[in-house]
Amino acid sequence: MKRKNASGTNVLSAWRRLVSLVPPALLAAACTGVMAAPDEQALGRDAGYPRAPNLAQAYQQRYIVGSFSAMDRIAPSCTQPPSDHPSTLEKAEPQTDIRYRFRGGSYSLDDYMQRQRATAVVVIKDGRIVAERYNYDRTPEMRMLSNSMGKTIVALGIMRALEEGKIRSLDDLAQDYLPALQGSLYGGTRLINLMRMASGARFVEDYTPNDDRARVNAVLHRQGALQAALSVTERADPEGARFNYAGAQTMVLGLVLEAATGQGLCRWIGEQIWQPIGAAATASWLLNPVDREPIAAGGFNAIVYDYARLGMMLADDGVANGRQVVSREHLLDMTDAARQPPSFRPGTMVDSHGATYFGYGLQTWIMPGGSRRFALLGIYGQAIFVDPERKLVMVHMGVGKEASGDASGNHFGQERDALWRGVVATYGNW
Repeated sequence: MKRKNASGTNVLSAWRRLVSLVPPALLAAACTGVMAAPDEQALGRDAGYPRAPNLAQAYQQRYIVGSFSAMDRIAPSCTQPPSDHPSTLEKAEPQTDIRYRFRGGSYSLDDYMQRQRATAVVVIKDGRIVAERYNYDRTPEMRMLSNSMGKTIVALGIMRALEEGKIRSLDDLAQDYLPALQGSLYGGTRLINLMRMASGARFVEDYTPNDDRARVNAVLHRQGALQAALSVTERADPEGARFNYAGAQTMVLGLVLEAATGQGLCRWIGEQIWQPIGAAATASWLLNPVDREPIAAGGFNAIVYDYARLGMMLADDGVANGRQVVSREHLLDMTDAARQPPSFRPGTMVDSHGATYFGYGLQTWIMPGGSRRFALLGIYGQAIFVDPERKLVMVHMGVGKEASGDASGNHFGQERDALWRGVVATYGNW
């Protein structure tokens, strides 16, 4: 017995000596099950993930983490106050074990956070947070950039304007509300086709340095949003015929919404959408410095819990806090594949990469499958996935290596989709 005790003591002493050699940060990570996120050093870990000194540098690798959670401290913005009565967002204990399959392997949510450059992942089921993870020292209190998720928020504002009679019909032309667009390509396009990304304009948005997005943004930054809209002059297809993703169409919708309501985007979205969903924190829209117009196509910023509240409202067919924020019929118009023309449905719609996986509704991506599922998507990894049948939402924020998707070889978008499928599979069948 003494020999056994002595052996046990020696083992314990050896273990203590080994532990003393492990850096405290690494030891804490091992004890909590949280390991290093991808590319931490390249993304500015040693400098505390600093934000960029100006907007031009915000997308550089060493600044992107800090900037994406502080964009309204880099560029001018307008703000949307929170609700006077924030909706409750409870946390389930214990958290749900989320697992998914990808390229022949089986992984956990913790594995995902070690494999991909996600800053935050929050899963909500029936109004409760059932899983939650963060990378790169991000926290729930930080306002995070939407990128093109903001397009869907603009669309919700359009629907509310329709319900309030500020917009008469989505078959109206943009120039009916904004006479300054009279005679222009976008001015002569029906709102429904701007919402559907089907203006027919010849426009390439592939995030290369010289694409049409870059050209229009250069006009935007020099002369303002109206002149940027007028600079798109060539039509490649009849309007309504073909999906062609272009943020300039949302820019026009933002101008139309302000003209139709007589209110700025911050005020209209704040009063009609943000406060009614029970948002707990201030949100913001980045402003173009030249004309102080909000960046409707992707300049929205909010905390992840409020993105979750937005997703919960969408999952509950437009209801939040017992109030119908947006009508169910209008949400179905935005998100139901059966309500879209056949060439805009999953499996038949061809996106800018030649893929047919997604469909597109009204400023909203529609997912394939037997149930209605849809997503708000933004470049670099931003997403809100919604499954109304299961009252299931996943908020995903990221800092991908490049804007357009999986060109870097990390399969960020594909693995994120696999994670969402795993979340759905936890509660039912795809």
